[in-house]
Order: sequence, then structure tokens, then C-alpha cells
Amino acid sequence: MKGGGIENPAFETPSSDLGRRYHADPTRAGAGAAAPAGPCPGPEEGPCGWGPWTPRALQLCNNSEGYLAAYSLLAIFQGIVVNGLINISISTIEKRYELNSSLTGLISASYDIAFCVLSLFVSYLGERGHKPRWLAFSAFMLGLGALVFSLPHFSSGKYQYGGKLEDTCQTAETTFANATCSASTNSSLHKYLYVFILGQLLLGVGGTPLYTLGTAFIDDSVPKHKSSLYIGIGYAMSLLGPAIGYVLGGQLLKVYIDIQIPERQDTTYSKVDQDDPRWLGAWWIGFLVCFFAIWLLIIPFSCFPRHLPGTAKIQAEKISETHDDGSQVLVQTNNIGQSFKDFPMALLILLRNPVLMSLIIASSSEALVATGFATFLPKFIENQFGKSSSFSATLGGLVLIPAAALGQVISGVLVSKCKMDCKGIIKFMISTCSVALILNTVFLFAKCGNEPFAGVSETYNGTGTLYNLTAPCNANCRCLRSMYYPICGRDEVQYFSPCFAGCASYLFNNMKKTYHNCSCIGKPKRENGSEDFLYEAVPGKCPTQCKFLPLFLTFFFFAVVFTFMANTPTTVAILRCVPDKQRSFALGVQLVFLRLLGTIPGPILFGFAIDSSCTLWDINECETKGACWVYDNERMVYLLMGISAACKTITIIFVVLAVYFYKPPPLTKALPRKTPEKISVIRT
Repeated sequence: MKGGGIENPAFETPSSDLGRRYHADPTRAGAGAAAPAGPCPGPEEGPCGWGPWTPRALQLCNNSEGYLAAYSLLAIFQGIVVNGLINISISTIEKRYELNSSLTGLISASYDIAFCVLSLFVSYLGERGHKPRWLAFSAFMLGLGALVFSLPHFSSGKYQYGGKLEDTCQTAETTFANATCSASTNSSLHKYLYVFILGQLLLGVGGTPLYTLGTAFIDDSVPKHKSSLYIGIGYAMSLLGPAIGYVLGGQLLKVYIDIQIPERQDTTYSKVDQDDPRWLGAWWIGFLVCFFAIWLLIIPFSCFPRHLPGTAKIQAEKISETHDDGSQVLVQTNNIGQSFKDFPMALLILLRNPVLMSLIIASSSEALVATGFATFLPKFIENQFGKSSSFSATLGGLVLIPAAALGQVISGVLVSKCKMDCKGIIKFMISTCSVALILNTVFLFAKCGNEPFAGVSETYNGTGTLYNLTAPCNANCRCLRSMYYPICGRDEVQYFSPCFAGCASYLFNNMKKTYHNCSCIGKPKRENGSEDFLYEAVPGKCPTQCKFLPLFLTFFFFAVVFTFMANTPTTVAILRCVPDKQRSFALGVQLVFLRLLGTIPGPILFGFAIDSSCTLWDINECETKGACWVYDNERMVYLLMGISAACKTITIIFVVLAVYFYKPPPLTKALPRKTPEKISVIRT
């Protein structure tokens, strides 16, 4: 065997259609087998261009490498918009358009809803369609979705920020902004919710062909032993998108939302800067840039032929590895898939394939963990290791993105170089998932306890009570629980805000803000003659005494690498174990389950686990429960490790079941390595 095929020149002579019928069912190859002496390219293989205009320069891209480059660019921009810009802009959109977190959660879920609804139909109808043109349609819808998502900025008018919020103790009789509970003003800004949902739905429509038909076209156009390498590269490129999106979005949020900061005559409305809670960044610019860039990609996809040159020969040389349950013969003899009325039967054939369903459930379980950590890893680092939210987000991205990309590329290279057959690929997945499960135990060794927090883990120098931020030392300050601005006192205790620490004033020393006259902060715990405390508190959380962050990041990096090493092999195995005419449809079925069982419930389950470890909730002046400010670190570790370990165990179980259920086709099993005499008898 070589690359899953049989080394025999007889297999290289038939046309693609005859070759596929021969490999699937040798008894059906009759007299017609003696026809053409060389590979006969199908009529759909043609030059790159538009109609009769086929410039010679374009033919340099009319190959699998040219298509992979265009596919990778579209995947990158899709990741920039969907998983980068939208995620980093959600909090800004919440504030600008007066939306609560449940509504912005609906915005985020709209993409997956559209994907689930359309995935089956697009993958089924597009299987026999012009796949590159489907990708051109994908680029059109992704660009349109990015444009629609940015439209609210241009129709909602200029941003009007209110009065400056004071973070220090205010003992005067006058109140400041947001100090009391007041009913929301009659604003129509929240109606833009529907525009954002429409934008996400259009993005979901555009993303559907990309990872179903686009991936299947790669597998159609390259030899079997190279398929995993090309798919791995394409998937790795798709992971660059979120990284670029976070960097681009983060930089754009440093630009004022309306570009130019308005000048105020009223002194109560001081000019905002990036450290001001009222600051909103220019979230919309990135969407406009991506709109133009994505629509430019319509051009290359629209010029590719239905099949790349050489596809017929490649298909003729491939040996079917379809799971031997009779589905291949059933699909071909009944010509299933030629019309939409065959949709129920085609779906039933896939749902009854035990190998396919085992791989789908295994990949869905892995997706649940991956999306959960992708969403909440920054929060985990922030709370476990006492880092700022921005630093935690950057650190999380630096670990997740390179590790995931590296895992996909490594697995693609290994499967390609070792020329694994379908069963070998599934066994390879068992080993990678097992290593990832072992590395998951890093949570047990890299957990950190909570640092002292006034009003939560300890009292205010013996006054007040636990889990109550108000104490006699700050009772007259009228502090806002909805305004979390942690500071570290000279007593090495963290305080909820300067106001709750009783700080009455602040100064800037060498561009560093320091707080003074703090009635709740005690004396320094360490007497150090070399250090004179010229302040009572500084902004930010107290430095953690936990030193496990490097250990955690190292182990977690390799855990992500081995987790994503199963991603590309899963896709390749799915393409191998189903009938040739159902490969795109099988990917569509997988992506539906992947979202219903993985990417949609993943963040919800992880969010529920993290919320259940909360020890201090934000309760505003209207007695409305908001975000969590402080978590029980150890409880959070055990819950997240438990979910991750359970999901990875489920993954391993179903991958083992896939190996158990898989039966190679009779031809692949029965024929020895070189049997030209036997084959010539069959062909006669």
C-alpha cells in the first residue's frame, strides 16, 4: 500500500468517474474498463479566468497552491471579523448602544444560529455545484455582514458622554453622576440590536461554505497523502485571524469613537482620555477595512474553474476508504444527491454511519473545551495570577493562537508524511487526546489562593464584616459598587476602589497616580527602612505571591498543541469514512453538531462554572445583580479542570469507538500489495 492506494498501473488508466466506480464496487466495472489509455480530464477542468477571457498570467494560480492561498486569505479575514473584532468590540457596543450582556450574548450567538440552519443545506446543494463560486458567494456575504455590522455607528449620531465619575471618597452633600438609581431615559439606541443581529446572520451565511465546500474542494484537488497537510495549513491560517483581529481591534479602541474628541465648555464635563470609564474606542473602523478586503477576494474565487487541472487523474488514483456499511454502493446505485428530494435519505445515510457519528461527537466534545477556554482563559489568568485584564487577554492570545496553529500544522505534516490510512489517522487521534488529558492535570499543580481583599476575605482592620464592602471607615463616602477600580494599599491588602478604601485625594508623581488620606488603609505590614511609603495606595491589584504562572502557561501551551493536533486528522478521517459524493455534506453535518454540542454550550457551561465560584457580585444602586468582581480561585480551578477532563475522556471514548466500528472496503482488505494478475482478470 502506498498512501492508502494499491501500487498498480491499471489504476491510473481509467477516467475519474470510472475510477471512482471501480474502487467503490469492482463488480460494476465491465467492458468499459478497457477504454481510454490515459487520464481523461473531465469537461469541468479548465483554465482560470472569466468566460472566454483567460489571461496567461492567471494560469500560474490555477493549481492547488493558488486555491489554498485564496482560501487561507478568506479564512484569515473571516477569523478577524467573527472571532476577533466582534469579540473585542462587544463591551464597547454594550456601552454605546445601552445593551445588557444577555442581549450582546444574543448577538454573539446569531452567527452560530445562521451557521446551524444553513450548514446542512449549503453543504448538500454545493457538493455537486461549482465550489469556487460558492466561495465567491461566501466572500460576498462575509463582506456584506461586516459592512452591516458597522452601519449603526453612522446612523446613531455623535457619542455624548456624561459628567466625570469620581473614584475617591466624596463626602460633600452634592451627588455625582450615577450615584442614585434612576430610570433609563427614553433612548432608541437599543434598537440597533437588530442591525447587529442581521450583520451576524449574514456573517454566518458567509462562513458556512468556507469550512464545508472550501475544505472539501481542497481534498478533491490534491493527492490523498497531501490532503491533511493542505487542510492543516488552511486551518492554521484561520487561527491567525482572531490574533490579528484582537491586535487590530485593540489598537483601534485607542482611537476615540468619533475620531476627534469634542471640546466641552462646561467644566463639569471634562475631556475624556483612555483611562476614563466614559471612553469609547473606534470599534467600527476594522469592520469597514475588512469589508473592502473581503470583497476583493471575490475576484480570485470567481475565476477558478469547477475543478482544478489534474483533478480527474488525482481522483482516479485514489482508493476508497469508505466505512464498509453499504453506503457507498447505496449512494451510487440510487444516484442519491442529484436532487433536493434525496436530502432526507442522504442525511439518514450519514447519521447511520457509526464511524462518522463517533468522530463528530468526539470533535464536538473537544470543541466545547476549546471554545470555553478561548472565551474565559483571560479571566482565569486575571483572577488566578492577579494580572490586569488587558495583560491577561494578551497572554491568553499568545498561548492559544500559536499553540492551536502549531498543533494543526504538526498533525497535518505527520499524517501526510506517514501516509496514514483512515484507521491509522483515528488511532493517531487517540494518542494526541490522551496526552492532552494528562497535561490537563496542570490545573492541580498551578492553582493559586486568593490574595487579601478588604470586605471579602478579611475585614477593614477589624471593623466591618466579611462579604460587605461597606465599613465604618467608608460609610460616609457614598461609594458605587458598580464602579470596580481595584487599588493596593500599603498594608498589602486589595480594596474594591479608592472610594471604599476611604481615600480622599490623589496625586501624580512621575506620571504615576497615587492615593492619599485613606481612612481604611492600615499601617505597612513590613517595616523596611529602605522604602519610605510616600503614598497609601496605588492603582491596580496587589502583586500576587503565586509564582506558578510560567509553569501553568508552559503546560497549558502543550495541552493546546496536543488538543488541536486532533483537529485536522478528524476532518481528514471524516472525508475518508463517508461516500465520495457525500464528503461536503458530511462536513456540514459535523459543523452542525459541533455548534449544537460544542461551540454554543461551551462558553455557557464554562461561564456557569466560573459564576458558581463567585464570592462578590456587583449589585448596583438599583439592586440589580451585575458582573462578578471576586472569585474563589481554588473552586474555579477544580470546576474548570473537571469539565475539561470529562470532555477529553468523552473524546477518547468515542475515538476508540470509531476505531472499533471502522471496517475498510472489501477491495482494500482483500487485495495484497501487488496483484496485477488478479486485477487484470477482474477488468477483463
